[in-house]
Amino acid sequence: MIPAGLGAWGDLPFFTQDWPGIAATLESETRPIFPPSTAMFHALERCQPDATRVVILGQDPYHTPGKADGLAFSIPQGFGGRLDSLGNIFKEIESDLEIKRSRTDLGDWADQGVLLLNTALSVPQGAAKAHAKIGWSALVQQVLERLADAPRVYLLWGGPAQKAAAQVDGTRNLKLASAHPSPLSVHRGFFGSRPFSQTNAWLQAHGHPGINWGDPEAP
Repeated sequence: MIPAGLGAWGDLPFFTQDWPGIAATLESETRPIFPPSTAMFHALERCQPDATRVVILGQDPYHTPGKADGLAFSIPQGFGGRLDSLGNIFKEIESDLEIKRSRTDLGDWADQGVLLLNTALSVPQGAAKAHAKIGWSALVQQVLERLADAPRVYLLWGGPAQKAAAQVDGTRNLKLASAHPSPLSVHRGFFGSRPFSQTNAWLQAHGHPGINWGDPEAP
């Protein structure tokens, strides 16, 4: 059954051809799985194809209880634990744009057209990359193919993201590849890569407003 709430993404062949098998694999998993099943497709639900201006491609969800919310790198407000990759993203925002961000829920980015997609959409507790080869790659490829209809920005953080997006046209789109912001790799080229200012400059040059990467304005 195609999950509800996908909008135009629900037309991807993945949901009839691949999802039933993946769902069965997840059902047989004995370990807790993150994010919760209700949030597994949150990235697609929150940012429809025609609204997508920027794609941030990550690795797989956080494997700590209560930390993954279905948007790559995003953490629910009030989590209280270590921010790890997200904390390093905030440091780069401050260095790049001279603004601070404290809100850990990145839903406001999604609402501005930033697709926050991981290359695997599930992970067992405490077992990073354990679901990297259960079939999620088919969805990621179909998403990227669907988005090939217009020029966009692709922020590719880490080897899995760069491999997944290898076929994205780097002349028509802006492709910015760097190390993953994880504490294990952030000093290998993520810090100082200035992805946020480069993204906004490209968007504005192509007639789009830039993204507010800082805290959302109070209503």
